[in-house]
Amino acid sequence: MAVPKKKQSKTRTAKRRATWKGEAPAYSACPQCKQPKLPHRVCANCGYYAGRQAVEVE
Repeated sequence: MAVPKKKQSKTRTAKRRATWKGEAPAYSACPQCKQPKLPHRVCANCGYYAGRQAVEVE
């Protein structure tokens, strides 16, 4: 089994992990009510999805 000959430095490890960043979710505007909503999901404000009423909202 292959085993590393030297310990990997903290700098090298940190450089590799530097690309693992959390991102804020992308929002889009609802075409019906213009409120921000997550893409590919029913609008929580009006209940529309893909141009039709998907859920009854009170």
